[in-house]
Formats: sequence, C-alpha cells, structure tokens
Amino acid sequence: MFNQLGVIGCGLMGGSFALALKKAGLVKRVVGYSKSPSTTETAKRLGVIDIAAESALLAVASSDIVLLAVPVAATEATFRAVKHLVDPKVLMMDVGSTKCDVVDAAQRVLGKQIGSFVPCHPIAGKEQSGVQAADAALYQGRQVILTPLPQTDATLIQKATDVWSALGCQVLKMTPQNHDAAFAAVSHLPHLLAYAYFSTIANQAAGRDYLSLAGPGFRDFTRIAASDPAIWRDILLANKQEVLAQSQRFRDMLARFELLLQQDNAQALEALLQQASDGRSQWQMGQMPGSRPR
Repeated sequence: MFNQLGVIGCGLMGGSFALALKKAGLVKRVVGYSKSPSTTETAKRLGVIDIAAESALLAVASSDIVLLAVPVAATEATFRAVKHLVDPKVLMMDVGSTKCDVVDAAQRVLGKQIGSFVPCHPIAGKEQSGVQAADAALYQGRQVILTPLPQTDATLIQKATDVWSALGCQVLKMTPQNHDAAFAAVSHLPHLLAYAYFSTIANQAAGRDYLSLAGPGFRDFTRIAASDPAIWRDILLANKQEVLAQSQRFRDMLARFELLLQQDNAQALEALLQQASDGRSQWQMGQMPGSRPR
C-alpha cells in the first residue's frame, strides 16, 4: 500500500486512477493538483482526492507514488515544476498517449532523477472529459503499455507493473518508438479520420439533412470525433511523423478502392472488400489476419 498518491491533473485519467487506487485499497491519501482551482475543488467534493494542493510541486511532496495526467504538451513544464522533489524511491508515472516526446522531455529535465520515471500509456478513456467523468473501473480489463528507459529503476518498473495489474490491467512493455508507430496506426489516425469525415459531412450544403438520416453505423464510425479536441490536437502534433506516415498508407489504399470504382471492376472490388472483411473477422475473434490487402 502507498501512503500518498500525488495526482497532477485531476481530470478523467488522473481522477479515475485515484478512484481505482482507493477502491483497491492501495493508497491511504490522495493529494491532487490541477491548473484550474475549480477542478481540484470539484475533485475533492466528489471524493476523488482528499487534499487539494496549491502547486504541482506540493502534490509531489511526501507522495510515494505520483501520476502525471496532463496533456502531453504540458509534460516538460510539469517535469520542471516538480523535479526538485523527485525522490529516487518514488514511483512517478504518466498516462500520455505518445511516448517519444514524453521520454525526450524526461531526459532533458530530470537528469539523474530520471530513474524514478516509468512512462505509461493506459489504453482507456471516454468521449467525456473532466473529473466529473472519473470512473474507478475505467482501467479494469484494459491494456497498459510501459516504455521504460534504460536508466529506469528496475524495482520501480516492477512496482508500476504491480500497480496496474492490481487495477485489473494487462501490462505490456515496448520501446517508445514502437509504441508511437503502433498507436499512430490503431488510435491516432482513426481519430484524425473520424474528425475529418464528420467535418466533411457537416460542412456540405445538405449536411444537416444527411446527418438526420445517419444510423448506427455512422454513429459508430464517428463516435471518437466527440473526444476532447485539445487533447487530440496535442497527440496528433506530438506524433505527427508517424501519423502522417500512416495517413499516406491510408491514402494509397483508398486510391486503390477509388480506381476500382472508376473502372467498374466489380470482381476486384469485391476481392479487396473480402480481404478486409475476413481480416476484420479474424481480428475480432482474437486471431491475427491471415492476409492483408496489398
């Protein structure tokens, strides 16, 4: 059990982590800090935190576990604000959706204290944001990716693994580079496409009429376009090279489909659709697709 959790950023992710640790009986006290005093006041009123800190530094003071749940663009500034109280024995984690930029910031700022930092990415979230949406079960049954540095203390890596496992998570490890390449493909590009596609429909002259006819498929496809724009602005910019690389691959595949439509090539079009359909079905059943569209 931890004596004190220091949460920097008492929104959905940080608040849910605090509630989950409390529910699991893994922490005695939670101290929270957010840039907006009203957020910490709400977090305290809802029982997400026990004490509202006046600064990020004070949230770290006396804490034996610290979670940075700030936008990825604010990570370096947060490191600078707290580094004077980073103790080698304190487990410090983040929840950022990109990792190369977070690791680079840690290397620039933390110096010898970098061994305390275990970069993390829990694959969890909601379209709703803010502490009001915090949920003790948010991380249950989810994957958490750890991308430790060579300098990261092995004891703290194990401690991070144990904490997330105790919350019902499956813990995986990979390099920051592999993480960012993978999530550009399966998370960041899909969000970009959802935003772009919804905007394409909504900005047409008849867009309102089209939207009035949209059914469950459209809702499923565009659901993530309701996600927090500020968060996704930061994620897309932080991982822009990998996102742009995946976007080009998508454009290439879309061009293949378009060409077959232009050619009225029903047989080839169906074959390409069948490959995608079969691959999606295999993936849904927990199997790796046997073949990919080329």
